[in-house]
Amino acid sequence: VQLQASGGGLVQAGGSLRLSCAASGRTFSSYGMGWFRQAPGKEREFVAAISWSGGTTYYLNSVKGRFTISRDNAKDTAYLQMNSLKPEDTAVYYCAASLQVVSTTRDEYKYWGQGTLVTVSS
Repeated sequence: VQLQASGGGLVQAGGSLRLSCAASGRTFSSYGMGWFRQAPGKEREFVAAISWSGGTTYYLNSVKGRFTISRDNAKDTAYLQMNSLKPEDTAVYYCAASLQVVSTTRDEYKYWGQGTLVTVSS
């Protein structure tokens, strides 16, 4: 499966962005989907994950209540709605697909998009 992330940009603290991850290739609904992020000089970290059907979600503690992951299997697209953004959310955000039903573990994601930059100014 090929993944294309989009929706990043520059936003002020407290603002919102919605990231999209469009998939093509194999059946989208067969993959658990996740979002990861990598800030300059830091390791890539898990942000959010959603199961095949969308019924199960997991979040990094620091984004709980602010970010929402979702998916539309009819459109082969996953989303990450980000509200109340903070400067520490600044990073390149990557979407990824896993053959697991749902996963929070980076090594279980086989397919990765190219990343989209989110910059939050204070």
